[in-house]
Amino acid sequence: MDYTKQLEQAIDRLHEEGRYRTFIDIERRNGQFPHAEWTQPDGVKKDITVWCGNDYLGMGQNPVVLNAMHEALEQTGAGSGGTRNISGTTVYHKRLEAEIADLHHKEAALLFTSAYIANDATLSTLPKLFPGLIIYSDALNHASMIEGVRRNGGAKRIFRHNDVDHLRELIAADDPAAPKLIAFESIYSMDGDFGPIEAICDLADEVGALTYIDEVHAVGMYGPRGGGVAERDNLMHRLDIINGTLAKAYGVMGGYIAASEKMCDAIRSYAPGFIFTTSLPPAVAAGAAASVAFLKTAPELREQHQQQAKILKLRLKGLGLPIIDHGSHIVPVIVGNPVHTKILSDMLLEQHGIYVQPINFPTVPRGTERLRFTPSPVHGPREMDGLVHAMDGLWSHCALNRAELAG
Repeated sequence: MDYTKQLEQAIDRLHEEGRYRTFIDIERRNGQFPHAEWTQPDGVKKDITVWCGNDYLGMGQNPVVLNAMHEALEQTGAGSGGTRNISGTTVYHKRLEAEIADLHHKEAALLFTSAYIANDATLSTLPKLFPGLIIYSDALNHASMIEGVRRNGGAKRIFRHNDVDHLRELIAADDPAAPKLIAFESIYSMDGDFGPIEAICDLADEVGALTYIDEVHAVGMYGPRGGGVAERDNLMHRLDIINGTLAKAYGVMGGYIAASEKMCDAIRSYAPGFIFTTSLPPAVAAGAAASVAFLKTAPELREQHQQQAKILKLRLKGLGLPIIDHGSHIVPVIVGNPVHTKILSDMLLEQHGIYVQPINFPTVPRGTERLRFTPSPVHGPREMDGLVHAMDGLWSHCALNRAELAG
């Protein structure tokens, strides 16, 4: 086999479909988020505004976070020195887990290097702990959840997105005595819609199933202390395992689960994705702990975040743009064609200094390609005006007319 040719053909297919992903070199400016500097292919630097970042609240530049990281770096050096089992557990890791457990009102929490790994490792390990386990997974769950369910070797059922009636039908068709777990999300990041948490908890109680919720796009941003949508809706106590991230609203890095002491202990003891991975650097853990603690007492940031999302949606709707609005902070503008989406993204960047990455298949279904904007408290009136005016001009007057862009 000509391996190089096979690789070329695989990459060419992505180019032909308009799905080839390009990375741009940006340097975020501490104290000036969401502004950054883009190094163009010719080496020339250009000022840009980032409109697709996941540092939803600007915590990556918060002095409380940075000071904690500086202090830990000076105290401990760069890396952790090993896995959690072999010299890689420090006071900073334990402090962070305690903050997370307190955030979700759970007995314990377990820290991973990312929320992807937390989902994958946990969901792939659970059948080892509960032989015969059947996992019921929402059709639009994140790739990390899909991968964990796929790899676990146990039985799985996929229910239609947010369709509790279909979920009930699938459960009714299985052995009532079999152990069961329902895996779903609180906010689905591409459309910004909410999962039916209470209805799923009610069904889980009825059939004796465990519940597993991914709150990655909600922790820090919803609830009185940032515990997520489940905290906002007073449902955290009904969820057995809560997955979250430290890389979005908390502005640092890492992922976790929060659950009972025994559940966390069992995952810690059996999950290869935890056992054999070097732990987060202590400075990162220290910054994350400071961020979680700070946001427990900063509801005003959450209010500003929601207000910015409402304003942007209102203004884009006023232009007649096809946005999806489920009431969350996610602002998707549907383009419906991967080539057109990339053209719009390129023109926003090159002509207006606005960076928003195209979202294409397989992240979203074909025909629903989009630009996904993430407004934040650090996007001020000037940045908002610049984005709205740029979208108005490009959508109305560029070579692709409005009808073409819509699909």
